[in-house]
Amino acid sequence: MRVSFDLDDTLILHGRDTETEPGRFPLFIHRRLCEPLRSGTIALTLELQRRGCSIWIYTTSGRKPSSIRLWLWMHGIRIDGIVNDKRHRETVASRKFARMPSKYPPAFEIDLHVDDSEGVLMEGREHGFRVVVVQPDDKNWSQKVLEAVDNSAAIF
Repeated sequence: MRVSFDLDDTLILHGRDTETEPGRFPLFIHRRLCEPLRSGTIALTLELQRRGCSIWIYTTSGRKPSSIRLWLWMHGIRIDGIVNDKRHRETVASRKFARMPSKYPPAFEIDLHVDDSEGVLMEGREHGFRVVVVQPDDKNWSQKVLEAVDNSAAIF
């Protein structure tokens, strides 16, 4: 199963009261090269990989794939693919949509997308792809993702 994660307000959390993953490198390196990674992300990705899931990032930001890979690598996370805004637009633009969705995971064979946006959930319902919404303040977000994966596995 291929699972993708949004970045901003899903895996990247800015704010004083947010819990984030500790870095594997000195703090001055992380401050310069890394954005804050949501607490629980490392354990969740390891568990998903243990279950045989392929981990992807799907963001409509303009971040370069190499920067995203480096940031996650600095936290000990290996991912299998990245869809950024450029790749999304190049791939999805050729499809016939009345209005192009902000994300379209089926174009990349992604089975489940994790996002903070209710709008992406609405697009998923409209265009037939699975989305689990997790809010930045949700302490049980990783369990919600695992349950969605378990429910998806039952469908396949």
